[in-house]
Amino acid sequence: MQVLEINDLKELARRRVPRMFFEYVDSGSFTESTYRANEAEFKKIKLHQRVAVNLENRSLATTMIGNDVSMPVALAPIGFGGMQYPNGEMLAAQVCEEMGIPYTLSTMSICSIEDVRSATKIPFWFQLYVMRDREFAGSLIDRAKAAGCGALVLTLDLQVLGQRHKDLRNGIAAPPKWNLSTAAQLLSRPRWCLSMLTTRRHTFRNIVGHARNVGDLGRLASWTNEQFDPALSWDDVEWIKNRWGGKLILKGIQEPEDAELAVKSGADALVVSNHGGRQLDGALSSIAALGPVVDRVGDRIEVYMDGGVRSGQDVVKALALGARAVFLGRAYVYGLGAMGKKGVRTALEIIRNELDITMALCGERDVLNLGRHNLVEATLADLR
Repeated sequence: MQVLEINDLKELARRRVPRMFFEYVDSGSFTESTYRANEAEFKKIKLHQRVAVNLENRSLATTMIGNDVSMPVALAPIGFGGMQYPNGEMLAAQVCEEMGIPYTLSTMSICSIEDVRSATKIPFWFQLYVMRDREFAGSLIDRAKAAGCGALVLTLDLQVLGQRHKDLRNGIAAPPKWNLSTAAQLLSRPRWCLSMLTTRRHTFRNIVGHARNVGDLGRLASWTNEQFDPALSWDDVEWIKNRWGGKLILKGIQEPEDAELAVKSGADALVVSNHGGRQLDGALSSIAALGPVVDRVGDRIEVYMDGGVRSGQDVVKALALGARAVFLGRAYVYGLGAMGKKGVRTALEIIRNELDITMALCGERDVLNLGRHNLVEATLADLR
């Protein structure tokens, strides 16, 4: 199969990854309306084509929280990465290192902070879920500091777990629980099963052996369900910022009012995000929420976004609306599930190529010059 776009990687991943793990990535909460809107509403935005412009010496380089990056893209934190492909988080981090963009490791990763640190030479970022067990949350922060992580990405929109029907029906777990349904899923993917025998990393290694009373797999599922903290508040953000002491990015902002609070918290950046449509079904798509947040706080804090980005054209549209950079989630995980490390690189090369070509056909040579002048204003009304 010739791979030319992210959807090609998606179809390969669908064929190669057991259903429970593929659908963990390819799903949303409840009716999945926000999950679908994240992608669909990019298509409503139209671009101005310009001609007879000198397009030599184009540049995609920029900075994120003061760090040079080769293009305005970072990899978003994704749970279960190591169940898409053996040692998946380690491989994805290596590709980011080679391509000069940030990699963000999830709290719910299969490979641990220490695993990824052993596989890389430059700092990666770590994403934190705040648990009721503040001692454990503090230990995660300390481990990230010890690993030299360059930023802490604090996710704010998972105080209560959204109901994801596909995950419940599939009985997703790491490692998978053995029953008739999961057996059928796994046995239908023999190549995946054989590849998983090459690694010992099959569970949430940031948690098992580190959190109290989670020394074995029998306690993990109930512990996770109990630990997401509905009492999380902006006071906790202050505590985390002080404990961390480094660059802080707040993820899960959708409303301008919350963006104001993010600025007041002293964070270095925020991510406009609805958790990929996996939390509040019926919320605004991320691209619809982006413009009002940028208008409110974009001159005081770096604004990033994620959700629905499936092409370099989507990146152009987000940047033109004021995002400093874009986080990729599903787009790179499809590549990981399809072809491992090669697939992650392929996904990023597709995004980079589409970004470069689209920017050029909009008449721009530098990604920093993209703005709302590149967008057909009338089409933005459909997002409001």
